[in-house]
Parts: sequence; C-alpha cells; structure tokens
Amino acid sequence: MHSALQPRAGARILAIEDDPVLAANLDSHLLQRGFCVTLRHDGQDLQNLLRDEAFDLILMDIMLPGGNGLELLAQLRKRQRTPVILMSALGAEQDRISGFSQGADDYLPKPFSLMEMDVRIDAILRRVAYEHASQAPVNPDPQLLFDEQRADVSRNDAWANLTSTEYRVLQTLVQHPAEVLTKAFLYQQVMHRAYSQHDRSLDMHVSRVRRKLQAIGYTGGRIETVRGMGYLLTPLQS
Repeated sequence: MHSALQPRAGARILAIEDDPVLAANLDSHLLQRGFCVTLRHDGQDLQNLLRDEAFDLILMDIMLPGGNGLELLAQLRKRQRTPVILMSALGAEQDRISGFSQGADDYLPKPFSLMEMDVRIDAILRRVAYEHASQAPVNPDPQLLFDEQRADVSRNDAWANLTSTEYRVLQTLVQHPAEVLTKAFLYQQVMHRAYSQHDRSLDMHVSRVRRKLQAIGYTGGRIETVRGMGYLLTPLQS
C-alpha cells in the first residue's frame, strides 16, 4: 500500500505512546515499512535508553503517565538533537507552539492517519540524510561559526542553542543575504512541507532565532519581515 514511499532501510525509531491500541498499530505499521522499532508506553528511563541506544527519530506523545512529553523533550534537547515528532490530542495553538519551542521537529494532532505520519517521517529522514551527506563546512557569515554536527551557531564562543529547525532557518536566510525568501519557499526548504496560511510555526521559529542571535550579541544582520511575502536577512555594516 505504501510502495511509493521509500524509507531508509533499517532506520531506528523510538515510539513512546501510552494508548495500547495506537501503540500496537504504530509498532506493526512501522515494522512493515522496514523500520527498526523500539516501543515504550511511558517516559521512564528515557535518558538511560537514549544514552545506551541511538535512534534516527522519536515519536512521542505529549500526555504520558507519570510524566509530560514536553518536559522530556526539554531534557532531551540538552544532550542531543535526535529528530522528534510530537503526537497529541491537544489541539490548541499554544500546545503546538510549546512543542516547537522545546525543540520538536514536527507535530501530529490526534487523530491522524498513518499515511500522514509516513509522509512526515519520510520528510524528516530525507532531511537528516541530506544533512549528513553534506560534508563541506558551511560558514557563510563572518560573525557566526556554523556547526553542522551540533546544528547550532556560536559567536565569540557563546552558543545560540538553536533547535535543528531554527538552525536551518538561519542557515537558509544567511545563504541568501538581502533576498526576500517567501514563506512557501522556506516551508519547502526548511520544514519540508507545504505552506498553509494558518500555519504559524515558521513565524515562531524566526522569532526565536532573532531572540537567540540578539542574546549572543550578533550584529551582522537583521531578519526582517516582508509583509505578505516572507523574510529576508539584511546585512548590516560592522
């Protein structure tokens, strides 16, 4: 049924879901697609598990017994940048914003179709594979040191602590100085999905990039909003 989708053979996925029916469906479906799946029903001992095993992607419910997925994500982001897709029946915009703010790469509101989940998983794994394949160091701004492995930038040894999505937003803007990048382009290039006028996740990522660059004293450029179009990075005189 999913012959058009071509997952990377053997990619390791950690699925954390407390609903036994959904957890079983996720496990069965992902195994059929050729992934190596580790299933957990709560977030206990998550840090130990991630220290002992390497995963290519994490699917995690926000509401977990004895814990909160957002808190677990915040702890995870202190140590590593494994891509995370949050799952939640909470539909409020603030819940989605909180997830992205803690470093989530994507958000699946329940109920969701397995086909939609497939598309989002494949998009993230393609992006990660592309990033790993690119070995050339990228340092397009003289004030900033871009670290591809860490997916972060520093200035005078001060790290901005960007999420992986924020890093890609900044990298794309810096590579196109003084050029207006449309939201449709940025969603496709950075977030690997189509732009919807009701989707404000890109605006949130840009806002956080601005704040984090200001915090490390970056003065090489200013990210400006072009109303009705998108964003551009305006280089500033040193």
